[in-house]
Amino acid sequence: MSHLGKEPVLPVVVIGAGPVGLAAAARLVERGLPFLVLEAGDVVGDSVRRWQHVRMFSPWRFNIDRAARALLQASGWTPPPQNDLPTGGDLVGRYLEPLASLPQIAPLLRFGARVVSVGREALDKAVDAGRAETPFAVEIVQADGRRETVRARAVIDASGTWTAPNPMGAGGYPAAGEARFADRIAYGIPDVKGQDRARYAGRRVLVVGGGHSAINVVLDLLALKETAPETAISWAVRRADPQRLFGGGAADALPARGELGTNARQAIEAGTVTLLAPFRATDIAAAPEGGLLVSGSGREVAVDEIVVTTGFRPDLSFLREIRLGIDPALECATALAPLIDPNIHSCGTVRPHGAAELAHPEPGFYIAGMKSYGRAPTFLLATGHEQVRSIVAALAGDMAAAAKVELDLPETGVCSAQPTNRDDIRIADTAVKCCAPAKV
Repeated sequence: MSHLGKEPVLPVVVIGAGPVGLAAAARLVERGLPFLVLEAGDVVGDSVRRWQHVRMFSPWRFNIDRAARALLQASGWTPPPQNDLPTGGDLVGRYLEPLASLPQIAPLLRFGARVVSVGREALDKAVDAGRAETPFAVEIVQADGRRETVRARAVIDASGTWTAPNPMGAGGYPAAGEARFADRIAYGIPDVKGQDRARYAGRRVLVVGGGHSAINVVLDLLALKETAPETAISWAVRRADPQRLFGGGAADALPARGELGTNARQAIEAGTVTLLAPFRATDIAAAPEGGLLVSGSGREVAVDEIVVTTGFRPDLSFLREIRLGIDPALECATALAPLIDPNIHSCGTVRPHGAAELAHPEPGFYIAGMKSYGRAPTFLLATGHEQVRSIVAALAGDMAAAAKVELDLPETGVCSAQPTNRDDIRIADTAVKCCAPAKV
């Protein structure tokens, strides 16, 4: 008779302790599944802290996962007013930190654990035999440089995209000179009104990008200009028709999102912001009189500082040994691509989705959160909460719950036109509402 005990049940490894990673942890607690959360940073919500000065356009009721809320309220936590708009700092301090400190989660968080590879234990990608039964091997590098391998029954990659911004160059590669003048270029949303004020006050600033992040930066610069009137603001967008920049205005189900576009339109009409459209940056050079000369689309603009808000892309480098089903254009899961493709869904209104659409050829592996959208720009936190709810249900064997849609996603109010030539789009009857193809 053998005295050997059973092999311990392996955990579900969650990569990233941001909003979606911690929502996954709450769902795993809810389902009673063992888990481990690996975070490359030293603190919870490390990437969110980098935009902590930014006010979100979605209110608290869209930003708190239901399972996380239940755990927090059981501990005596008081939720913030559901219709208030949090900043990134609020999201960390009033939600993520209390959630991460719960006794059901805190012991299962590991900080300073950067994932450098994910694969099957002792099997490379080409091996079929026994693959689905073989544990995952998640290799991490700790803060002191030591390497360690964690075994897992499943992996949820919620590592986000903040550390992989898209370059300024319109072709997907850095513009000529972008690396050379990196000290004059910021990516994302700098704290223009706060700690970065001295860098931009009274300077000629070029904002590159056509999304909500770009509008946030433009409006922050306008606020700065009120006290530093010599600040000159140029806004470069790639599309020929700038009207979609401004969103749905009053028709947007998230009023703060609609107001962003309305305020940006008013600034352009008032002449306080110079709109360059279309403008596809190709070259950055030193200007003879000082500053930088940015060239593109047959014109040049002289600036002192550049803010690039052209979105982000997923880092797939550490998933080289995972069998991924990746859309060739968006770099998201193949089944998800038709639902979020900005060439089709120019308004950003998409169908809720879950484990089925997020599945890859590698059983038990999922990408969730911002990273799941690949290069598509329309992700909301509420979408990530629904993703991990469905994924964890599937990992628990509850396929009925995994298939159920439990997301009420707010409409953007940008467009309502149905495509007339359905042979020209990548989606047929799977969308709740299709939009007119985006103009670029």
